[in-house]
Amino acid sequence: MALVGDLSWAVVKMHAVERIVVNEALIAAYQAASSPHSIRALKSDLEAFDLWCRRHNRVALPATPETVADYLDARAEKGTKPASLSRYKASIAKIHLLLDLKDPAQALLVKLRLQAIRRRLGTAQKQARPLRFRGPVRDVERDRPRGLNISALLESCADDLPGLRDRALLSTAYDTGLRASELVAIALEHIEEAIDPDARLLQILRHKGDQEGEGTTAYLSPRTVSAIAAWCAAADIDGGRLFRRVQVRRYKARSAVKGRAIDSISSREAWDLRKTLPKPAIPARVEYDVGDAALHPGSVGPIYRTIIRRAFDGGALPDLSADDIERLLKGISAHSTRIGLNQDLFATGENLAGIMDALRWKSPRMPLTYNRNLAAEQGAIGRLMTKIG
Repeated sequence: MALVGDLSWAVVKMHAVERIVVNEALIAAYQAASSPHSIRALKSDLEAFDLWCRRHNRVALPATPETVADYLDARAEKGTKPASLSRYKASIAKIHLLLDLKDPAQALLVKLRLQAIRRRLGTAQKQARPLRFRGPVRDVERDRPRGLNISALLESCADDLPGLRDRALLSTAYDTGLRASELVAIALEHIEEAIDPDARLLQILRHKGDQEGEGTTAYLSPRTVSAIAAWCAAADIDGGRLFRRVQVRRYKARSAVKGRAIDSISSREAWDLRKTLPKPAIPARVEYDVGDAALHPGSVGPIYRTIIRRAFDGGALPDLSADDIERLLKGISAHSTRIGLNQDLFATGENLAGIMDALRWKSPRMPLTYNRNLAAEQGAIGRLMTKIG
């Protein structure tokens, strides 16, 4: 219930015309019906809105349509994208609804000002760079891997504990198209046998489009099953969260130290014989500790980028230059595997309904957006230009 208290306290502190009475039961009901991420986002949005109101001598609760419209304009001037502005507007509306106050975001002024911002800035969102299995190829089945591709990344992962973990993580992410928060929530108990003895099924208890916990199932390929088995065996994982933090401790080598004769030790040195006794040589070594807690969702993107850098340094991406890698890394995020799988499904001829079902989308908007470039290249004009040269 800590988040309830935090949210209630955030509301009480907001700049209001008069003291706002918080219905704790209603706030608690909102928490029970919402994910922790949604609650944190609402609290963060409210704090930002209240801070702006205080700095500009405006009242946050209840807010007027003019205040909300001016706030959105101010955020847009600082570079906030229209998609984020829509979220801020929704958060302001939500807190007014929870406090039984008139919603200023429904006013025509707010809608028109937000529409003007969208017209001025455009609504296109920056898309994460896809990580496709064989890279940017036409034929996913027959073409040789090229460019930045998951196949090469998986082969380049080392066989130490971090490398085994990273290989299993990347392979699972591509097979399932899970988001970072869903990926790190996987427990060993969620993996079940499949008809194919070498494959497995993953029970996804909850995902972004399933806030009520209806659950669904994803397929784990034999490639991924083998990677998971190697990681679990090396990390001695027999239950609980699958993907965990690996702490690495590196020790430098030490040369042998020859001892000194007893008669050469002065009385001043005698109190500490460690300085005079012989010491054997110690080779360099690396020790690993695997924790019990799951990886943080925010660590998935950086892990992908580390895998890519190591693969390039090891010569696993020969057709890319150092400049190419730096450019590509800027677009890599935890969402890259989801987008890459989406594009590979499209490239193999899967229809929109099949892609939406596989990746658990309720709306066709995002899969169509992710496939926009491929659709242009493989569409009617693209096929014609390929034929006529």
